[in-house]
Amino acid sequence: MGQEELLRQIAELEREIARLPEGSITKKKINGKEYYYHRVTQNGKRREMYVSFEEVPELTTQIDKRKKLEKEYKELKALVVPEKESATEEEVRLAFKTTVRVGKWLKAQIDITRKYKKRECIKELREYILGAPQEKVFIIYGLRRTGKTTMIRQILTELSEAEFKKAAFIQVKSKDTLADVDADLRLLEENGYKYVFIDEVTLMEDFIEGAAIFSDIYASSGMKIVLSGTDSLGFAFSKEEQLYDRCILLHTTFIPYREFEEVLGIQGIDEYIRYGGTMSLGGINYNTDATFANAETAEEYIDTAIAKNIQHSLKMYQYGGHFRQLLDLYEKGELTNVINRVVENINHSFTRSVVENTFKSHDIAVTASNLLRDKEKPINIKEHMDLDAVTFGIMQMLDILNKEEQSIDINDAHMNQIKEYLTLLDLVTEIDLEYLPEVNQKGKVTVITQPGMRYAQAGAIVENLLLDAKFRELSAEERRRILERLLGEIRGRMMEDIILLETKIAKPDKMVFKLQFPVGEFDMVVYNQKELTCEIYEVKYSKEQVPEQYRHIKNEEKCAMTIHRYGDITGRYVIYRGDSAKLDGVQYLNVEEYLKSL
Repeated sequence: MGQEELLRQIAELEREIARLPEGSITKKKINGKEYYYHRVTQNGKRREMYVSFEEVPELTTQIDKRKKLEKEYKELKALVVPEKESATEEEVRLAFKTTVRVGKWLKAQIDITRKYKKRECIKELREYILGAPQEKVFIIYGLRRTGKTTMIRQILTELSEAEFKKAAFIQVKSKDTLADVDADLRLLEENGYKYVFIDEVTLMEDFIEGAAIFSDIYASSGMKIVLSGTDSLGFAFSKEEQLYDRCILLHTTFIPYREFEEVLGIQGIDEYIRYGGTMSLGGINYNTDATFANAETAEEYIDTAIAKNIQHSLKMYQYGGHFRQLLDLYEKGELTNVINRVVENINHSFTRSVVENTFKSHDIAVTASNLLRDKEKPINIKEHMDLDAVTFGIMQMLDILNKEEQSIDINDAHMNQIKEYLTLLDLVTEIDLEYLPEVNQKGKVTVITQPGMRYAQAGAIVENLLLDAKFRELSAEERRRILERLLGEIRGRMMEDIILLETKIAKPDKMVFKLQFPVGEFDMVVYNQKELTCEIYEVKYSKEQVPEQYRHIKNEEKCAMTIHRYGDITGRYVIYRGDSAKLDGVQYLNVEEYLKSL
């Protein structure tokens, strides 16, 4: 293994180690009761923080993993040419308090990203780094595996040789303090460094309270400061409390279809439905390991990337008022349960009934209803499965609790705050639902921005159906028909959500909404308020062209009401999976072509 590859692996280990807690777990007996504490040493001082009994197993696992990685790190470091021989004279002279990479060490860390394709949003980072000086810091934030660190490494490869010599990368660890980073920034500034990238900056306990130093001291002196991390809420709070208008925010969580295809090199709406949401699918152009390969990995992502994102801010944010209602859920370890139930019911509402009602799979219910009404081969699938057993299996796989198992009574305030934070995390967005002829009636449809997370839950349903003894009594053909119908129903609803979401984002100057009639609906309306015109759409998870698909958008009564309310109809469209074509005055649009055109 070459020196550059060794240095790259060491850098990756440093980053992974930084995410994990250090120290040890201690137990004390007070008045006959056992209490657990997380013991760490920072700046020569020992600290002990109380941890609940429920947190101990996971914290122990994380500490053990850190120790294992630290051992691997030391073994790799021993294989590297000693720093004084491989590093530049300037690197040796600078005595950093945190993990700072410059020169050859930084080059080794970024070289692998040269072969990766770049996300579209890198242009905003490029404009900041290569543009005129300004008294602002640049913040890259978003959920795990959405390309933040890769983007930083890619922009470093675009610097000229002279600029690269003035660039530094700081990998923050949980033990680091703002004072440590401040000291290293002063040292870098004194030695002429102009471009400083600070990764996982929200790991510092005092980041939110002291974030202003990055803009007020260093950016104002001509440094280009880029901060990144997975704690989206921490950045949101730091902007609110400290940075105000002195930062530029770039959120990486939402990855549209066109980027999924272009950057990862993977084509097809079905693949986007299955895996869309992160940059971790092993494709032609990018990383390995599919985050949403199955229900287990999706549940792990919901727990670590979303629930723990909120939990991390709960720990770090000193005022606590931002978490009026969620602290109790966090302390009882039930936040993941609530978020999983919300995701399973994502097309419904953020109400406590979503969590409190006895869990019933919405996907099974919809499929059962549609199969029962099937004109050719109606079947009551609930008679061919042990619904209680299947439901229990799904709950086990998705870490879902029923009301009687929850230690916290969920109220509307809990749900409102979870909705608020999932929106801040860019995980959900709302689409308007309008009604005709009842123009005063309004509603909302909640759409998830990471389809792979939602679809992985469908995998849990399929897996538990296949394990069910009663279901296995059906013929192979009947089992296949039911499973294909189930997955088709889910993909169809998700394809509709994807189109609504991406159209709304791509057309901020238009109103994009669903339109509901007493009987039937338009899946999407794009309304131009300035010109008083609109386009009406049906979305079909099909490759066939059938008149039944566009009966609503050709219905004279529905169209007359629409024209009266929203102006002339300038186009009637069906978005589907087949080839683009025209039929009976209706334009058929291929879904991938449509999404790439936005």
